[in-house]
Amino acid sequence: MGIEAPLGRDALVIGSGPNGLAAAVALAQAGKKVAVLEAQATIGGGVRSAELTLPGFVHDLCSSVYPLAAGSPYFRTLPLDRFGLQWIQPAAALAHPFDDGTAVVLTRSIDESAAQFGPDEKAVKKLIGPLARSWNELSEMLLAPPRVPRQPFAMMRFGWMALRPATLLARGIFRTQRARAVLAGMAAHSIVPLEWVSSSAAGLVLWASCHSGGWPFAAGGSQFLTDALVGLLRSLGGDVVPSYPVTSLDQLPPARAVLCDITPRQLVSIAGGRITGRDRRALARYRYGPGVFKVDWALDAPVPWNAPDCARAGTLHLGGTLEEIARAERAPWQGRYAERPFVLFAQPSLFDPTRAPAGQHTAWGYCHVSNGSTVDMLERVERQVERFARGFRRHILARSVMTPADLEAHDANLIGGDIAGGAMNLRQLFTRPTARLYATSADGVILCSSSTPPGPGVHGMCGYFAAQYALRKHFKTSRSG
Repeated sequence: MGIEAPLGRDALVIGSGPNGLAAAVALAQAGKKVAVLEAQATIGGGVRSAELTLPGFVHDLCSSVYPLAAGSPYFRTLPLDRFGLQWIQPAAALAHPFDDGTAVVLTRSIDESAAQFGPDEKAVKKLIGPLARSWNELSEMLLAPPRVPRQPFAMMRFGWMALRPATLLARGIFRTQRARAVLAGMAAHSIVPLEWVSSSAAGLVLWASCHSGGWPFAAGGSQFLTDALVGLLRSLGGDVVPSYPVTSLDQLPPARAVLCDITPRQLVSIAGGRITGRDRRALARYRYGPGVFKVDWALDAPVPWNAPDCARAGTLHLGGTLEEIARAERAPWQGRYAERPFVLFAQPSLFDPTRAPAGQHTAWGYCHVSNGSTVDMLERVERQVERFARGFRRHILARSVMTPADLEAHDANLIGGDIAGGAMNLRQLFTRPTARLYATSADGVILCSSSTPPGPGVHGMCGYFAAQYALRKHFKTSRSG
């Protein structure tokens, strides 16, 4: 292999995504000697940056917008600013444009944002206001494994709304198409049909985060978030070893615990006979969700939005109405491809000039497709952008297209292009990947990826809680949490 894994470590972590690094930092904070093993030459998993199009244009390979990282109960406790991380907050977290040339723009102010919904102003404040005001407490409850909440009544109120299908919640609470569409766009981040039970959960969390911690970018690119975590880990005595693919657990040196920032399919592959047949069958039943088709653009000017207020937002939801977004998000589960896909779009260089040469810009957009899809969605994605930004294509200098297979090649955790680490259906919302959660039948082998609670998003909490489990189970110690 050419590179040896460090010897004499209490714990090894396979995978250097945000959960793997969070797990390693938590173990190092507890005084354990830990090393992270990464298959790729560049650390970070889905949190990396590169010049994908032209020299001087910095693009984020996968994740780019970080409401959950900025609001993470664990990341908030870490001195990541000392290791180079700076959050850039756009003037507005999100814009949702419409065909009439207007847009809803969500800022940190719930009052300013709600006023745009006319007859639904009070309904928006009633639904989202309490969640935004209690974000710190709410995030500690939601970004955690299933357990008895410290504030059961607040959790019951959230659960009553979150477990409803997004289509029903939107139509039951809001009277206007604008409010319904905004909730649908938020809920589409769940990457499940909006008619499914629990599809509202992600929508409520993300809408509330617009008015609490915002939807920031990492200054200079996503790689700076990874580099800050690596810098902190090394300051605590931890190691990070790139270009070290783990194809079998048997190749690893002895350690009391091996934490795996990988998905169930990968664990089954590398574990061999270390896991029981029953555990292997349970992990094999784990369901992956739709993939992603992603486009990065180098532009010679800002995006010419039909609604000029869209330039205030770092992120945009391009999907039109509730009905249209629901059709688009249903399609990948039915093996179809939406002619008007729901496109998540970001324009980081408007707020971070380090992303592109002076006067030029970067942008990216992606839509959901069937897992492992090979269908070229470029024309449909760009047509959807043009719908809300006439003349967009005239400003394209270069583009980088990533299919689900391309994304998986960059990060093996993105099975079939699934950026969520597994489908967020009702069962896998609570027992993820199985009822054992982080534990496996292999002695000392623990899962810590987004395939474990609390699930997808760049927040590090899967890694943090897996580390706490490892400390209790294999080191007989525990930190708070």
